[in-house]
Amino acid sequence: MQRKTFLKTCGFACVSGTVFASILEGCAGSKMFTAAINNTDMLVPVTAFQNGQTAFKKYVVAQNSQLKYPVCIYRFSDTEYTALSMRCTHQGAELQVFGDRLECPAHGSQFSNRGQVKNGPADTNLRTFPVKVHNDQLLISLV
Repeated sequence: MQRKTFLKTCGFACVSGTVFASILEGCAGSKMFTAAINNTDMLVPVTAFQNGQTAFKKYVVAQNSQLKYPVCIYRFSDTEYTALSMRCTHQGAELQVFGDRLECPAHGSQFSNRGQVKNGPADTNLRTFPVKVHNDQLLISLV
Protein backbone atom coordinates (compact mmCIF):
# COMPACT_ATOMS: atom_id res chain seq x y z
CA MET A 1 0.00 0.00 0.00
CA GLN A 2 1.30 3.43 -0.86
CA ARG A 3 1.94 5.92 1.93
CA LYS A 4 -0.64 8.42 0.59
CA THR A 5 -3.39 5.77 0.45
CA PHE A 6 -2.47 4.54 3.93
CA LEU A 7 -2.69 8.06 5.40
CA LYS A 8 -6.08 8.70 3.73
CA THR A 9 -7.46 5.41 5.05
CA CYS A 10 -6.21 6.03 8.59
CA GLY A 11 -7.46 9.63 8.56
CA PHE A 12 -10.92 8.53 7.43
CA ALA A 13 -11.03 5.85 10.15
CA CYS A 14 -10.07 8.39 12.85
CA VAL A 15 -12.69 10.92 11.73
CA SER A 16 -15.37 8.22 11.50
CA GLY A 17 -14.55 6.96 15.00
CA THR A 18 -14.76 10.46 16.46
CA VAL A 19 -18.13 11.15 14.83
CA PHE A 20 -19.51 7.79 15.96
CA ALA A 21 -18.34 8.39 19.55
CA SER A 22 -19.98 11.84 19.55
CA ILE A 23 -23.28 10.37 18.40
CA LEU A 24 -23.19 7.69 21.11
CA GLU A 25 -22.32 10.27 23.79
CA GLY A 26 -25.27 12.45 22.73
CA CYS A 27 -27.67 9.53 23.04
CA ALA A 28 -26.31 8.40 26.38
CA GLY A 29 -26.39 11.88 27.88
CA SER A 30 -29.97 12.76 27.02
CA LYS A 31 -31.22 15.56 29.22
CA MET A 32 -34.95 15.30 28.42
CA PHE A 33 -37.25 12.85 30.17
CA THR A 34 -40.86 12.36 31.21
CA ALA A 35 -41.52 13.17 34.87
CA ALA A 36 -44.42 11.98 36.98
CA ILE A 37 -46.88 14.39 38.56
CA ASN A 38 -48.40 13.61 41.96
CA ASN A 39 -51.15 16.02 43.04
CA THR A 40 -49.52 19.43 42.47
CA ASP A 41 -45.87 18.29 42.47
CA MET A 42 -43.68 17.17 39.63
CA LEU A 43 -41.45 14.33 40.85
CA VAL A 44 -37.87 14.30 39.55
CA PRO A 45 -35.39 11.73 40.83
CA VAL A 46 -32.01 13.21 41.74
CA THR A 47 -30.50 10.40 39.66
CA ALA A 48 -31.81 12.18 36.53
CA PHE A 49 -28.81 14.50 36.94
CA GLN A 50 -26.22 11.72 37.17
CA ASN A 51 -23.85 11.48 34.25
CA GLY A 52 -21.68 8.55 35.30
CA GLN A 53 -20.45 7.64 38.76
CA THR A 54 -19.28 11.07 39.95
CA ALA A 55 -20.28 13.56 37.23
CA PHE A 56 -23.56 15.46 37.12
CA LYS A 57 -25.50 17.16 34.34
CA LYS A 58 -25.97 20.92 34.80
CA TYR A 59 -29.64 20.66 33.85
CA VAL A 60 -32.43 18.33 32.76
CA VAL A 61 -35.67 19.07 30.95
CA ALA A 62 -38.78 17.42 32.37
CA GLN A 63 -41.98 17.03 30.41
CA ASN A 64 -45.39 15.60 31.16
CA SER A 65 -48.51 15.36 28.99
CA GLN A 66 -50.45 17.37 31.61
CA LEU A 67 -48.19 20.39 31.04
CA LYS A 68 -48.27 22.65 28.00
CA TYR A 69 -44.57 23.55 28.39
CA PRO A 70 -41.63 21.53 29.74
CA VAL A 71 -39.76 22.52 32.89
CA CYS A 72 -36.00 23.07 32.84
CA ILE A 73 -34.31 22.17 36.13
CA TYR A 74 -30.80 23.43 36.83
CA ARG A 75 -28.60 21.80 39.46
CA PHE A 76 -26.21 24.11 41.33
CA SER A 77 -25.32 21.74 44.21
CA ASP A 78 -26.67 18.69 46.03
CA THR A 79 -29.29 20.87 47.69
CA GLU A 80 -29.77 23.82 45.31
CA TYR A 81 -31.93 23.53 42.21
CA THR A 82 -33.95 25.98 40.11
CA ALA A 83 -37.01 24.90 38.11
CA LEU A 84 -38.07 27.19 35.25
CA SER A 85 -41.04 27.22 32.93
CA MET A 86 -39.83 26.94 29.34
CA ARG A 87 -42.46 29.41 28.14
CA CYS A 88 -41.08 32.72 26.87
CA THR A 89 -42.60 35.68 28.71
CA HIS A 90 -42.62 37.78 25.52
CA GLN A 91 -45.10 35.90 23.33
CA GLY A 92 -45.27 32.38 24.76
CA ALA A 93 -42.95 30.41 22.46
CA GLU A 94 -41.27 27.32 23.89
CA LEU A 95 -37.70 28.07 24.91
CA GLN A 96 -34.58 26.13 23.98
CA VAL A 97 -31.74 25.37 26.39
CA PHE A 98 -28.15 26.24 25.54
CA GLY A 99 -26.05 25.32 28.58
CA ASP A 100 -26.47 28.06 31.19
CA ARG A 101 -29.11 30.01 29.26
CA LEU A 102 -32.53 29.57 27.75
CA GLU A 103 -33.32 31.22 24.43
CA CYS A 104 -36.51 31.98 22.54
CA PRO A 105 -36.37 30.77 18.93
CA ALA A 106 -39.11 33.24 17.90
CA HIS A 107 -37.57 36.62 18.78
CA GLY A 108 -34.24 35.90 20.48
CA SER A 109 -35.01 36.68 24.12
CA GLN A 110 -32.44 35.14 26.45
CA PHE A 111 -32.80 34.10 30.09
CA SER A 112 -30.24 33.01 32.70
CA ASN A 113 -30.24 29.62 34.42
CA ARG A 114 -32.08 31.36 37.28
CA GLY A 115 -34.81 32.71 34.98
CA GLN A 116 -33.75 36.36 34.75
CA VAL A 117 -34.08 38.22 31.45
CA LYS A 118 -30.63 38.76 29.93
CA ASN A 119 -31.69 40.00 26.49
CA GLY A 120 -35.10 41.17 25.22
CA PRO A 121 -37.58 41.74 23.73
CA ALA A 122 -38.91 39.89 26.80
CA ASP A 123 -38.98 42.17 29.85
CA THR A 124 -40.33 39.75 32.47
CA ASN A 125 -38.37 36.97 34.17
CA LEU A 126 -39.39 33.34 33.66
CA ARG A 127 -41.82 31.64 36.01
CA THR A 128 -39.94 29.67 38.64
CA PHE A 129 -41.28 26.78 40.67
CA PRO A 130 -40.34 26.02 44.30
CA VAL A 131 -38.09 22.96 44.59
CA LYS A 132 -37.68 20.74 47.66
CA VAL A 133 -35.27 17.82 47.97
CA HIS A 134 -36.82 14.86 49.79
CA ASN A 135 -35.58 11.24 49.85
CA ASP A 136 -33.38 11.59 46.75
CA GLN A 137 -36.23 13.16 44.84
CA LEU A 138 -37.04 16.70 43.78
CA LEU A 139 -40.56 17.86 44.53
CA ILE A 140 -41.33 20.72 42.17
CA SER A 141 -44.49 22.57 43.18
CA LEU A 142 -46.48 23.45 40.05
CA VAL A 143 -48.98 25.77 41.78
